[in-house]
Amino acid sequence: MTSRERVNAAVRHVQPDRLPVDFLATTEIWEKLLEHFGIAPAKPDDRLFFDPAWEEVLRRLEVDCRVLSYDQFVAPPPGSLPYRGRVEWWDVRSRSTPARMWRLVQDGGDARDVFGRLFRRQRNASGEYEENVPVLAAAETVDELRDHPWPDPDWWDFSGMPAAVAALRQAGSDPHLRYRMGSVFEIAWQLRGMDNFMMDLAAEPDMAAYMLGRLTDLVAETSDRALAAAGEAVDMVYFYDDVAGNNGLMISEAMWEEFILPCHRRLCDVARKHGKKVMYHSDGDLGQIINRLIDEVGIDVLNPLQPNTVGMEPAKLKKNHGARLAFHGGIDIIELLPKGTPEQVAATVREVSRILGGGGGYIMASSHHIQPDTPLANVLAMYDTALRR
Repeated sequence: MTSRERVNAAVRHVQPDRLPVDFLATTEIWEKLLEHFGIAPAKPDDRLFFDPAWEEVLRRLEVDCRVLSYDQFVAPPPGSLPYRGRVEWWDVRSRSTPARMWRLVQDGGDARDVFGRLFRRQRNASGEYEENVPVLAAAETVDELRDHPWPDPDWWDFSGMPAAVAALRQAGSDPHLRYRMGSVFEIAWQLRGMDNFMMDLAAEPDMAAYMLGRLTDLVAETSDRALAAAGEAVDMVYFYDDVAGNNGLMISEAMWEEFILPCHRRLCDVARKHGKKVMYHSDGDLGQIINRLIDEVGIDVLNPLQPNTVGMEPAKLKKNHGARLAFHGGIDIIELLPKGTPEQVAATVREVSRILGGGGGYIMASSHHIQPDTPLANVLAMYDTALRR
């Protein structure tokens, strides 16, 4: 099978010729892999959609999946934003794939994304990350929220989609392609601040509803345009909104039903309009709403499967939902990858793949982006091709 055929078979619950795999990691891990494989890192030309060096890493690891993302194709017109800075596509700490990611870097190093979120670089013991600074924390009315510089769908130009697809299919390769739509709930609370947005849901529902509606309108419209431009080239869409923690939902199920479910259903409706499968990402224990995600939202694939979270154990997920839902992720980034041995990593990949991949239905990947404190030997053990047979 080609990579595309392999992943699509797994999503259809058909046993593929071998285990399909995906790869997502922080920039520090990409840099380690470049050095390991002897691939010279070089900042790409801004006209490219993908980093060729990072793409070569995926080829060396024989990764089956590739991602096209909304923030590869955006270019706000001059004067459309109320802040100044220089456009940066590549030196972005949130990048986890070869895809470029739009940022406007301001004096001092802070950066804005197209939604106006403000990111500040922070260092920790093993690397560097983007810390979110809530720019709408002081808003007290819906009118103040309206005054925020919300992006316009016309800022997106998907005419480059065919060229982006061609870049991924060069040299005769045929990877599985998914389109990253973005998120709604996460962007809203990051703009507003988590505490403020949670209070809005309970005490100022008009403010929460305005932000969620505004973002859903935008993500739905831009995704519709992207999928129209991509045509049959894209196999699946992907959206992400963390709504759960280690002990269940972050909000009540009733509140999720009122505020979040309709937004997510709209995003899935766009995918269905274009005949695409849907992958949904949420950290934490989703056990309370998995059946509703399948029946009422319409997802086909669930990611990232935190195996150390009660309720998300691989055997339980496969038994209870494996007939109707495919799985992506499941290899622990918290304990196993940073602290285990290569032998333990390999054994876990074998076992999780056996449980989740029986009869198809599984794409092997980490339970979130592989973090900077992960030894390179463990990354290589996880992607040993001998484990895929």
